[in-house]
Formats: sequence, C-alpha cells, structure tokens
Amino acid sequence: MSLLALVTGGLLAATPSVAAQQPASPAASHVKHLCAKPAKPGMMHCLALARTDVKQHRGISADAAAAPSGYGPADLQSAYNLPANAGSGATVAIVDAQDDPNAESDLATYRQTYGLPECSTANGCFSKVDQNGGTNYPTADSGWAGEISLDVDMVSAVCPQCHILLVEANSANMSDLGAAVNQAVSMGAKYVSNSYGGSEDSTDAQSDSAYFNHPGVAITVSSGDSGYGTEYPAASQYVTAVGGTSLSRDSSSRGWSESVWGSSAGGNGAGSGCSAYDPKPSWQTDTGCTNRTVADVSAVADPATGLAVYDTYQASGWNVYGGTSASSPIIAGVYALAGTPSANSTPASFPYANTSALNDVTSGANGSCSPSYLCTAGTGYDGPTGLGTPNGTAAFTG
Repeated sequence: MSLLALVTGGLLAATPSVAAQQPASPAASHVKHLCAKPAKPGMMHCLALARTDVKQHRGISADAAAAPSGYGPADLQSAYNLPANAGSGATVAIVDAQDDPNAESDLATYRQTYGLPECSTANGCFSKVDQNGGTNYPTADSGWAGEISLDVDMVSAVCPQCHILLVEANSANMSDLGAAVNQAVSMGAKYVSNSYGGSEDSTDAQSDSAYFNHPGVAITVSSGDSGYGTEYPAASQYVTAVGGTSLSRDSSSRGWSESVWGSSAGGNGAGSGCSAYDPKPSWQTDTGCTNRTVADVSAVADPATGLAVYDTYQASGWNVYGGTSASSPIIAGVYALAGTPSANSTPASFPYANTSALNDVTSGANGSCSPSYLCTAGTGYDGPTGLGTPNGTAAFTG
C-alpha cells in the first residue's frame, strides 16, 4: 500500500458530544490506501484512505483525551444542515467486496460512543448478507473491512434512524459487486452506496444496464481518490457520482467552509472528468463534455479533515478515514433523509432541479485540465464537487 503526503489542516481529538476541533496552522497528514489498486480490467478497489498519524485506541472511554479524532455525527449534521430524526425505517444498502467479521460489533461501538440508537440484527435495524442474499459470507479482508466500517459509520452519522443492509460481494470483480447491487435492490433498499471504482472500459455500457439501471432507487458511487480522471461505476449514467471536499470550521454564518479535495498538481483528491464511454444523461447540461461528466454532488472526503471510524478487524479501533468512500455513503444517507423516490424517477437528476439547496464549492482543484471546470471549482457546476454539497435535504427529493 502506498503512502501519500497531504498538506492540509489536521484534526485534534474531540469528545463525542462536542464538534471536532482543528488546529490553527496546517500540519502534514499521512494516509494509506486500505485497498490496492486493481491489476486488471473489470476489477474494482475500495476508495477508503486511513490516516497514519493519528493515535488509535479501542473501545468507549469517558476520558476526553482518548475520545475519537475526526468529525462525528454532530459535525456532519451541522455542516450539511441535516435533520437528526428523519429517515425512520428507510433502508440504506452498503455494497462492498469481501467480509468484515466485526461489522456489527464495531458499528455498535461507534453508535454507543455518539449516543445513536442501537442498530443490530436483534432489533432488525442491521442485516448482513452475501451477494445472493444468504449467509455464505466471502473471505474476510482487512482492507475491505475498513471500507465497510467507514460506510456503515457514515450512514449512521447522517441518518441515525435508518436501517442498514450490508451486502458483501464474493470478490472485487464488477460482476460480483454488480450482483450485490441487484441483491440490495431486490431486498427493498431504495438507497445503495458504492464506495469503489476502477478503470473505465468498453464493457461499461453492459454493466450499466445489468447492474445500475434501477428507476426509483438512489445509487451513489464514489468518484475516485486519484485526482482528475474518471472511474467506473461513477461514470455510469444511472448513478449519482459523488466527489469530495475538504471541510473546515470557520466564522461564517454557516459555520463551515469547503474547497475541492486535491491540488492543481493532481495525483490525489476527488476524481472528476469526462467519461470515455458513458453517454451524457439528459439532466446534465454542462457543455465541455459530450459524454457523462463526473461528479454530480459532493461531501467531505479529505482525510486531513476526515471522519472518526471504528474498525477492529486487523485494525486498532478508532481511526480517521477519508476518501470519496466517505462521501458516497454520506450522500446515500442524505437521500434517505429526503424520503422515498417515486417509482419511475431518476434520483441522480434530483440535485440538478434544485441547485439552490446545495452549498456551492467555488475554490480548489484536483489537477490541470481543459476545459478547466472539469478539474477546478468555480461558481455553479464543476467536476470535482459537482453542484455542491448538501444544505438540508431539498436537493435530494423528486
């Protein structure tokens, strides 16, 4: 796994009941990829990044000095103006590869730490299935287990009242992950988060129709963590492609500010760009790309302004994670807060019909490109952050 150096603001420890604090001066933040990049076409990799410069520990502690570092539920609800009590009974599905044997117990620790309601198999809130809907779980994998922990924790943070369905694919092959997406939809999930990606190729159109064409279901996909450049399935015309931001507290009326996660040098940060294969959906109107443009919307993804996550499968407990693996389940949770999409709707189009209910991100870049909006933030639509980040739920309803 490679190490990256990102120079942005770090995070200090925060008690679960208090918003995370940031230092006044920048600090170097080191991260590692939880999953190796795929070696061949049709294979995906998880897009989670873990901070390596944050002290890790296990369990729930009353000691503020041992409280989780990174943003927690109250921070996300404040930053994105989200209701705490909506989404009751809605099921958000998480699709990942491999097994996390500790998924339910780790989720319990996360939710107990932040005072969120129980979400367990026993009370019907949490369920875990294989890609066929059974309990023949795939081989456990520490990298994907970290991804799973990030995903279920972010859904919990944004929509504490939601149910969570974890569908574990047999492998990171697109055919297995796609089968898991179909399984999630067949089990009734109206919101499906996918925090993985791989290279675009000429078979994407077949995958689109086979796995992602589900009217009335909000399917979110991470845009990538390597800066400017497109990945699949974020490039699918049927999904909401979710980019990434750096999120910081400030003295504005909102109390927060955001910029593109990445730099003009490229190589890391939120993915964006013009698809080589997928056609442009009718609801997307930017003029510098005749095919599908990535992304649609965004949320926090920068590990340097990252999220508290609890993961103990071959891991050390509390961590700070980031990547667009974080922003995809966050946006899936926001869709769930917004209410059930109508049967034949295209939820990916919803934000385009109500852009005023989004925080427009106007600074930062994830690389160099032409036309520049595909990699550089500006007023209105841009590639790295799409139309912006949630300001309430109105932009995510039909």
